[in-house]
Amino acid sequence: MTSCKDNNSNNVAASEFSIEYEKFTLDNGLEVILHVDKSDPIVAVATMMHVGSNREKPGKTGFAHFFEHMSFNDSENVPVGANRKMIPEWGGSRNGGTWSDGTVYYEVVPKDAFEKILWIDSDRFGYMINTVTEAALEREKQVVKNEKRQRVDNAPYGYTDEIIRKNLYPEGHPYNWTVIGSLPDLQAATLEDVKEFYNEYYGAANASLVIAGDIDIEETKQLVEKWFGEIPSGPEIEPLKPMPVTLSETKSLSFADNFAKLPELRMVFPSVEQYNQDEYALQVLGQLLSGSKKSPLYRTVVEEGKLAPNVRTYNATNELAGEFVVRVRANEGVALDEVKKAIDKGLNKFESDGFTDNELQRIKAELETQLYYGVATVLNKAFQLVQDNEFGNDPGYVSKRAKYLQEVSREDVMRVYDKYLKGKNYVMTSVVPAASPELAVTGAAEATVWQEEITAMKANEQVAQGEEAVYEKTPSKYDRSEPAFGEAPLFKMPVVWQSNAENGMKLLGIENSELPIVTFNITIPGGHMLDPEDKSGLAVFTADLMNEGTVNKTSAELEEAIGLLGSSISINGGLEEITISGSCLSRNFEPTLALVEEMLLQPRWDAADFERLKQEWKTGLKGREANPNAIAALNFNKLIYGPEHIAAIPTTGTLETAENVTLDDVKEFYKNLTPVNASLKVVGDIGEEEVRKAMANMAANWSGEAFDKPLMNVASESKEPTLYFIDVPNSKQSVLYIGSMALSATHPDAAKLDFANEILGGGSSGRLFQTLRIQKGYTYGAYSRIPSRSEIAPFTISSSVRANATLASLEIIQEMVRDYGTGFTENDVELTKNKIVKQNTRAYESLNAKLGILTNIDKYGKPRNYIDLEQQELMAMTLDDFKSTIDKYMQEDKMIYVVVGDKATQLEEVRRLGKKVVELDIFGNEIRELESREL
Repeated sequence: MTSCKDNNSNNVAASEFSIEYEKFTLDNGLEVILHVDKSDPIVAVATMMHVGSNREKPGKTGFAHFFEHMSFNDSENVPVGANRKMIPEWGGSRNGGTWSDGTVYYEVVPKDAFEKILWIDSDRFGYMINTVTEAALEREKQVVKNEKRQRVDNAPYGYTDEIIRKNLYPEGHPYNWTVIGSLPDLQAATLEDVKEFYNEYYGAANASLVIAGDIDIEETKQLVEKWFGEIPSGPEIEPLKPMPVTLSETKSLSFADNFAKLPELRMVFPSVEQYNQDEYALQVLGQLLSGSKKSPLYRTVVEEGKLAPNVRTYNATNELAGEFVVRVRANEGVALDEVKKAIDKGLNKFESDGFTDNELQRIKAELETQLYYGVATVLNKAFQLVQDNEFGNDPGYVSKRAKYLQEVSREDVMRVYDKYLKGKNYVMTSVVPAASPELAVTGAAEATVWQEEITAMKANEQVAQGEEAVYEKTPSKYDRSEPAFGEAPLFKMPVVWQSNAENGMKLLGIENSELPIVTFNITIPGGHMLDPEDKSGLAVFTADLMNEGTVNKTSAELEEAIGLLGSSISINGGLEEITISGSCLSRNFEPTLALVEEMLLQPRWDAADFERLKQEWKTGLKGREANPNAIAALNFNKLIYGPEHIAAIPTTGTLETAENVTLDDVKEFYKNLTPVNASLKVVGDIGEEEVRKAMANMAANWSGEAFDKPLMNVASESKEPTLYFIDVPNSKQSVLYIGSMALSATHPDAAKLDFANEILGGGSSGRLFQTLRIQKGYTYGAYSRIPSRSEIAPFTISSSVRANATLASLEIIQEMVRDYGTGFTENDVELTKNKIVKQNTRAYESLNAKLGILTNIDKYGKPRNYIDLEQQELMAMTLDDFKSTIDKYMQEDKMIYVVVGDKATQLEEVRRLGKKVVELDIFGNEIRELESREL
């Protein structure tokens, strides 16, 4: 093997930033990069294959992504079904991803499972193809088709990418089709296709492997040689050279979208491939055109034209070509001709007025902070190293990228604008509500896409585990059976400091000095719980308006002041609190907190901003009507909480309640924002004394009285099991929400219920996921959970299932929940304990996860060592404790069922479940009641 080292260490200056690593190459051509990070007892592993949808052929599209799914099934030396189940049971997480150019497989595990993950990873990479069967092939087809239905067919604007690709890239270009491909192509895939694809592209010489975390370099080298060294190199693959496109004319296309409620315009200009020197100036250009309130497109589209709540411009690069995108989702009823005129006006303004030095400095400062946050976990570091090694031939390229971005000049920006945008042809799409085709840009040609018809379940959709493959095992000089666990890592609760400010605010913090960054929030109790019912959404809207400037700074000036520090600050409303969230470089914490104080204590309350944000609010509410998942969730909450509880109404309100809100209402609600019971929580490279010093002025200037929390009643349980059906015509999937009221996060049983749910719906190893996705192929995912709230919260099961599998999925869930308590075993008890205890070793690595620890201490009154105490509670639980918790909170006959799907094909089907059926509209209004229709 050959090796080289980069011994640069992390430096504060972004232009000098690097990640320390060691690289070596196995004899089979696999390039391996190792990074040591002993901050937590965990290890991240990322394997990147240099094959994506760009290697596919017309008629066999979607194959790279499909093969990624197939790889998570069986392999020669790993037990059947273990790939998806074992890693979560070890306390780890796993996933994969495919894009136009590559495929990545990644895991994070406690360090005692390090060799186990090398075993399972290498077996998937080099020893899976003999285990593939027709049954596995057909089962995974259904899973991938469900993913496409969920992300494309059943989503507003889901077909836009396909329309753009077909028209931006000529036939035969590797980006002419979407990554997920077409359903007919997927259904036609054969076992021979799978084997051919594997043999051609899944050789060791076509991949990079990164291992990052709590490792020993020399030991890891030996383990990599053992587990990965015998994988065949594979055939030599001819590299693809950049294939940028040029358009001979501008193409304008329109599409009437069944799910969209708002018109959307996109303009896509051909640009450059990744690692091209121009991509950095194009990235900056995207921010200059629309990334702030001073940006020309924001001014012409949002402020002057009042046509949309926002506008986005960005450069997206891939291995072979790139795209510069202008994207506007307009307000309801806005003609996209007007949006196009406003964009053209903004671009002309950019050409004539340019931009200020401050704007360029702001973008560079923000990029510096983003650089650090982009490598704040071992998995993020692994991603950065493996991506840059496989596609940039340099795992340490992050330091060059930082340098190139900081070197972008005014001349560079104007040069790339002239080269790639000014006067250039583009592809423009007008995606409009199906009922409003007239909103499309005048003269746009109608785009066509293949759309699936909803039918009864076909024979090839009825899949099962099937027989195991019969094959001769690949010989090896090593024992490839499962290795033993290493020494169990001990979870160490981070040191939490707590104190109080002079005004009564609680202060909490966790110091972490790995990177020069800080994440913080201020939470102020109240939120939506204090909203008047007829003005629901007021808390969220008040918070939004507080982001729009201060007494001394306009909205644009405030945004610039925050950006010049490289910081981010946002005020958001939620169900139970108002939250001010922020991130910054540690050296800029004090000036960042000074801006927070100004936003909190001196809001601007500008009438023009109020009107603009109110229109944005209503636009968002209208867009929500297009989202089947949102429709299901909102109606589930309405039914579960009942008419006397504010949680039955969305935190963002409704179009009716939004209409009632005035600026005076906002000013009145603002009086609820007092420091009584408020808290500042800080995580990162800063100590307690520095925090107290930075917030001294805020503590001196912010005062107020406590408010009375309103008392609310939760709906009584339904005496008759009921299923509520909501029609979204032509839905390719049905969204399911099932559950009953449970408990609050402060209840003594809260942790026990979380533990008891783990086997049923806790991630990909849960029974819901394993049955509905892995065994049946009905869904892309199925889970159950209990939200953490001070207020009582429901136990909830949710999934999006293939339309023609709606009844079958409901029957499986119904039976699974009914039998869950009686079928819970001693083995389930031990599995739950092992899984949760080991998960804790990696669950609190990120700054946001540590912030979550502080939130649990602050909001729910948990002790500083609560994770240790909850682990002790878990380890003391008996089988009877699990069964009694399940019996108390997971009673199927007390659950309500909400189904959002295609009425024409599914309403009569769900009546066979044996429950009373009530048909609702998307707003939860009753249309009619139906009796069950049991067979």
